[in-house]
Amino acid sequence: MRSTRPSFSVRRRRNARRTTSPVLGAMALVSVLALTATACDSGDTEAGGRTEASASATGDGKITIPDDIKDRLKEHGIDLDKWKNGAWKNWDRDDWLREAKDYVNPIIKGLWDPDRMREAEDPDRIVDDSDLSGDQGVTDPAPQAVEAKAVPTKYHANAPEAGKVFFDSPEGTMVCSATVVRDPAHPGKSNLVWTAGHCVHAGKGGGWYRNIAFVPSYNDQGLSSAELQTATKEQAAPYGVWWGDWTKTSDQWIAQGGQTGGDGASYDYAVIHVTPEDGGTGKSLEETVGSALPVDFEAPAVPKAGTITATGYPAAKPYDGQKLYQCQDRPGRFSLSSADPTMYRIGCTMTGGSSGGGWVAAGSDGKPALVSNTSIGPVRSGWLAGPRLGDVAKGVYDSVSDKFAGRR
Repeated sequence: MRSTRPSFSVRRRRNARRTTSPVLGAMALVSVLALTATACDSGDTEAGGRTEASASATGDGKITIPDDIKDRLKEHGIDLDKWKNGAWKNWDRDDWLREAKDYVNPIIKGLWDPDRMREAEDPDRIVDDSDLSGDQGVTDPAPQAVEAKAVPTKYHANAPEAGKVFFDSPEGTMVCSATVVRDPAHPGKSNLVWTAGHCVHAGKGGGWYRNIAFVPSYNDQGLSSAELQTATKEQAAPYGVWWGDWTKTSDQWIAQGGQTGGDGASYDYAVIHVTPEDGGTGKSLEETVGSALPVDFEAPAVPKAGTITATGYPAAKPYDGQKLYQCQDRPGRFSLSSADPTMYRIGCTMTGGSSGGGWVAAGSDGKPALVSNTSIGPVRSGWLAGPRLGDVAKGVYDSVSDKFAGRR
């Protein structure tokens, strides 16, 4: 979350304020290349482009990388071997890729081991309550805090679409929450994940985060932090590690988003297309976990909205980020700027780390659907706010789906 809690990715040092202006949605290219003997598809080099290339394995098990992808990586000064061996840790602002078309995310097999996943922090986005003064559009009184409840284990049996997004930032190893969503181009075989924009891109002050990967049903058995210290990778990531090979967030987030506060919060969402780290079994993410949620871009305004369930892995105290929680509440209205869409706000004690986690309510057909994601919360936990998904969000979602339409 951003504080008003970064991505509820947690960041402990920020106070926030966010304002955004409507801009077109931005496509982020993520070109994923296997650095092991498993080949993966990689995407365009231009947002919205149609050029395609893929890395392939030769008979001796070595990866053959297409020349056009090699050239693009060289253009950004990226040497694959050096990147794999730690060059990705260089966050020099001159070298930090920012634009949508520049995103690259080479797979580093084994990078996300149980220890690294366990120790990841929440990038927190916090909003100081003092930022809520003045005329900022329609904001209802702050809701009563709703105590987050632990999701019964196994998590896969009770919230199969939920998981964690791991990534590296200049501040270190970070974590958010995320949700498997349906792909209209691939019914029943989606590889799409919904999360917060601040979980993939730093916003106006930076660029794309690195080593972005999704772990569905993280710590499915609900092991304690102590037990996870000796857990196997299969216990920490029972359905595998899925690397983002393409992602998109809104142009508003890229232009206005901040590490703290409410800047860009009304457009704080992202869609990630993923591919299995180890090459997989040929099954999609949806087939692997057995479920994916539809996304409702026409959810009702607050007066007509029903109960919303927010799900996530809160990591800031008093939580430790290792277990899955949920809050249920009827939403109120929340606005930081009269120029931006009014957000949903619910009472909830989840903290940073829950950022990006899905908000689910009954859709227009009465069935569960994703209607928002955790974006921000106050310095002192007690409520969460998430964007209401409209045309800009649908544009982000459709562009990622369309990108992979026609591919298996």
